[in-house]
Amino acid sequence: MADPASARGVVDRTIAAIEGLDHESVAAVAGAFDAKVKPLHSLGRLEGLAARVGGIQRTSTPRVDAPAVLVCAADHGIATTGVSAYPQEVTGLMLASFASGTAAVSVLAHQADARLVVADLGVIDPPALHPRWAPVLDRRVRAGTANSAEGPAMSLAEAELAVAHGIELAEELIEAGADLVALGEMGIGSTTTAAVLTSALLDRDPARVVGAGTGVTGEALAHKVEMVDAVLARHEDVEDPWELLAALGGLEIAALAGATLACAAHRVPALVDGFISTAGALMAWRLAPGCADAMIASHRSTEPGHSMQLEALGLEPLLDLELRLGEGSGAALAIPLVRSALALLQDMGELADLGVGAGTEHDG
Repeated sequence: MADPASARGVVDRTIAAIEGLDHESVAAVAGAFDAKVKPLHSLGRLEGLAARVGGIQRTSTPRVDAPAVLVCAADHGIATTGVSAYPQEVTGLMLASFASGTAAVSVLAHQADARLVVADLGVIDPPALHPRWAPVLDRRVRAGTANSAEGPAMSLAEAELAVAHGIELAEELIEAGADLVALGEMGIGSTTTAAVLTSALLDRDPARVVGAGTGVTGEALAHKVEMVDAVLARHEDVEDPWELLAALGGLEIAALAGATLACAAHRVPALVDGFISTAGALMAWRLAPGCADAMIASHRSTEPGHSMQLEALGLEPLLDLELRLGEGSGAALAIPLVRSALALLQDMGELADLGVGAGTEHDG
């Protein structure tokens, strides 16, 4: 497991291994769909989805047989300013829910036949756990970040270590056979941190980025926008991506950035969840732009900043179900869709078998 002295080396060797999409595989999968028993392009975006997985895995016969869901959890110092409808203790309580199988992502991962793994990157008050459904791995960097409105959320060394932990978490899943990793998170105050990161990385007005998060409205929402403004003003001179991550937080977002990098380096699709998970993907993209080729956007959150993130990453979400739960719930929902696209590629017959030329236009 990475330590502060080795963390940056783990990140650097991971970034060096990222190659990007194999466009020959993308074209081969697209061509294979053209020969199937159907009108040209009649399966719409499912065909492109399968081709993208092929390009990520660098094969014309992509498969997802062993999907995994990775949920990273941590607390945020900014939560002490009243930006959430829930107290910080809820983060620890949700760890118990993940472990026992009663959380939404637990149910959805089970429905998708996906392995669920949870990692504690820095929950302030982790409960005693007796996992019956999912392991909760100890990858604690510190007990929550500091309040980013008053100073740096964490040190540069802590940010590097959190990213390295994320890399190693994803690599452990991949080494165990995972061929797709869905990315989720948990942490009270996380939408505020994600809004700060998104505003800083994309140079957007916080008033357009900040959303309801846990359900804040009216004066509470206005206060949340004010706190995002305050954090950005406090760190307005910080430009380097690593220094931004350290200054703004959070620990679980840093780990998700690392997991995204690892997926790209190992040619495994990273199925990104909503606003907070995509903040991690956005940070990974700033560290290594080529890693965006390995990302698949599972859904579009109702958080207004999520569409901005997706646009910057060049991603079109698979689903739009008005979700804003987090946890990896939207990503878990999208796993069967990815597998269905690949099943069509693998199992559909070809027009040639019917004596019809490939690519023939015909009415249904």
